[in-house]
Amino acid sequence: MNYTPFLAFAALLVATSQAPAEQAKVRGVVELFTSQGCNSCPKADKMLGEMIHQKDIVALAYHVDYWDYRGWRDTLATPENTDRQRDYMKAMKGRAFYTPQAVINGRAHVNGADQSAVDEKLAETPSLPVAVTVQKDGDVLVIDVPGQDGPKQNAHVLLVSYDAASPVTIERGENAGHTVTYWNAVRDMQTTGMWHGQPARFEIPLSEIAKKGTGGCAVLVQSVDENGSPGAILGAASLELEAPAVANKK
Repeated sequence: MNYTPFLAFAALLVATSQAPAEQAKVRGVVELFTSQGCNSCPKADKMLGEMIHQKDIVALAYHVDYWDYRGWRDTLATPENTDRQRDYMKAMKGRAFYTPQAVINGRAHVNGADQSAVDEKLAETPSLPVAVTVQKDGDVLVIDVPGQDGPKQNAHVLLVSYDAASPVTIERGENAGHTVTYWNAVRDMQTTGMWHGQPARFEIPLSEIAKKGTGGCAVLVQSVDENGSPGAILGAASLELEAPAVANKK
């Protein structure tokens, strides 16, 4: 995962007294690690497509590349997505990573095709304590992270760009002959800066975000350990930027 600060496009400012636009409070983040070459994944992909309509959930799909050797190269996969899954498993001391795998609030993982397991983990995992907001202001994306009392925080503010809808006709591999629509497929992730518990604002040109994904973006405020491994997600928000894509991808 590239955690190089996005300094060319983001400026960290002290949050002003002006209240941000009203936005639904997010209680959970579901990060699905999936692959077009995995015949157990279509059920999980469909579930994620239904989950994105829940305003209090940020649902993201990370396509991984380690199934490509089976005859079909995932058209949405990136090495960075695979790295994020591996980093999660190292941080959680997981014995193995797999697809479909759902990571809940950066704290726990379950089978991403098991709806009841995902729902149960969301219910029992601590909700997100930081009420992040993200909104458009002209040609700028504005991210506001409020302050929080207590010990000094050490968290990354991540900007995740994704494609809203990507229909893909799979010609080879375990899912050959099927057309699957993939939702909120992550195309890029950058660290915009750090949050240490004080009110902060980040401003990013929308023109730069448009280069990364065709659907929208999510903001994750995520704790990290001394090695930079991902930990608990403390706050999240998402924003649709364009209508879902309709072109079929091969």
